[in-house]
Amino acid sequence: MVDLLGSTKRTNKCGELRATDIDKVVTVMGFVSKYRNLGNLLFIDVRDISGLVQVSFDDSVDKAVFEKATTLRTEYVVAITGKVRSRGANINKNLPTGEIEILATELKILAEAETTPFEIKDDVKASETLRLQYRYLDLRRPQLQQILVLRDKISRITRNYLADHGFLDIETPYLGKSTPEGARDYLVPSRVHPGEFYALPQSPQLYKQLLMIAGMDRYYQIAKCFRDEDLRANRQPEFTQIDMEMSYVESCEDVMEVAEGLVKAIFSECKGLKFDGKFRRITWKEAMERWGSDKPDTRFGLELNNISDIVKDCGFGVFSGAVAANGAVRAINAKGLASKMTRKDMDAYGEFVKSYGAKGLAWAMVKEDGITSSFFKFLSEEEKDAILKKLDAQVGDVLFFVASDKKKVTYDALGALRCELANKYELFDKSQYDFLWVTEFPMFEWSEEEQRLVAMHHPFTSPMVEDFALLDSDPINARSNAYDMVINGQEAGGGSIRIHNPELQKKIFNLIGLTPEQIKSKFGFFVDAFKYGAPPHGGLAFGLDRMVMLVSQNDNIKDVIAFPKVQNASCLMSDAPSEVDPQQLLDLKIECSQEKKD
Repeated sequence: MVDLLGSTKRTNKCGELRATDIDKVVTVMGFVSKYRNLGNLLFIDVRDISGLVQVSFDDSVDKAVFEKATTLRTEYVVAITGKVRSRGANINKNLPTGEIEILATELKILAEAETTPFEIKDDVKASETLRLQYRYLDLRRPQLQQILVLRDKISRITRNYLADHGFLDIETPYLGKSTPEGARDYLVPSRVHPGEFYALPQSPQLYKQLLMIAGMDRYYQIAKCFRDEDLRANRQPEFTQIDMEMSYVESCEDVMEVAEGLVKAIFSECKGLKFDGKFRRITWKEAMERWGSDKPDTRFGLELNNISDIVKDCGFGVFSGAVAANGAVRAINAKGLASKMTRKDMDAYGEFVKSYGAKGLAWAMVKEDGITSSFFKFLSEEEKDAILKKLDAQVGDVLFFVASDKKKVTYDALGALRCELANKYELFDKSQYDFLWVTEFPMFEWSEEEQRLVAMHHPFTSPMVEDFALLDSDPINARSNAYDMVINGQEAGGGSIRIHNPELQKKIFNLIGLTPEQIKSKFGFFVDAFKYGAPPHGGLAFGLDRMVMLVSQNDNIKDVIAFPKVQNASCLMSDAPSEVDPQQLLDLKIECSQEKKD
């Protein structure tokens, strides 16, 4: 039978006690983490979110308390009162509380526990599927608890920083209108309006711009967002943004300065980093040409080299054909890695780049006795020498080449390969941080699927003033006033200066193929708002989940979310999504044609 807590009050958390607390009478509460019975002495470790402390029970001190302690098992919930004492020579240097222990004089068993499906410890061997099924147990592990503590700290730093810079925390609706924003909406049926639906927000984009039109000046929100899209690693159907918007800004630097200050505050307080000057600025074009990615990881080399001019007339048709089709031939030099790679590795990397649309991977290994290559036999001596010189090739280097009639394929494939090589061969210090901005993104990209221009960011992004004329003559080459913050090769956040002129907004809608009827249907309320005057404004959103991953140096997004979904957007713990009572569907005037799941 378990005990009632009654008048017992906790005086300290388990992980707080130190040698300075010796001789104090304390009460701690938590879960039994470890149990050791030595006959007339019994030791347990009690764990709460702050850490753990050793508690000793001595049958010569209080036999009844000792006997009660013999019934304890791991994960029982207990309240223990006793005196803090030194552990003498038995100090545990790996534990913050390792100099002391509590000699128990009172024990309350607040809850008993069955044997857990897996052991509650950081290096648990249980599968992720099992741990997510029992997520409330998985969250007892100290590592996950400390990540959620860190997440809370980052949120508090964010709120304090933005409040200090004049931002108002304003909530925007969850139940809104379905608007095209690049992914499928999660729809919510209306009982009051049969056959009509709300949409959960993919972002608060329209609302935060409306708040600027409303004169709120500076807005922020730690906002929940929802996207019904095919999931990949580190993508969740519901995620959290640090969302912000500022009025009376014309330059992207106005927004970037505030956003950069927030990131510096987070990493200074959470990681102790010191910053000297502004983060680097790299244009989108430079990022793609040098690193093959609009979110480049520049902690290591392996930069892309343009060899199109060298091979445009060469005998290797893959290369010359790509150049003739206005595509791209690029190469990277994996310096000094020849001794670590086999032919099998080359074949594997060839398959790797195919997943990014490349048809294959050409390579050359520079050895003492010459060049071993998959294609050098098709080149002239002059072409070979020019390539080796361009890539600064030395004995021991491995050269990789990708050619495609689509530049994006070349960039994507080699950009991904350079990261794959850097991680596999540990070419950089993973404990270091690399902060930079990518700017001057294209306004539009061409959608092969839809055969039309689509907005690279979103259709409310303003073009750069210098490129206004290109909207009429050459829109695909117009640059946007957009900016992304990249940390360690991951997009931490992105934003833009917004369009505040109704005629310019109409032009952008027209360029992406929206008819007047579609504009009115999808964005009527938003477009109408601009008729009444809109201040120049811009903003940015950081991914909170990704920010926590970066600060904690964790590579699994599920570890930074309390109750995450799995690859098919389901929750293994609660079995969501699930069928509902038929009466609920009748109330909503909904009939399901899909067969019930087993």
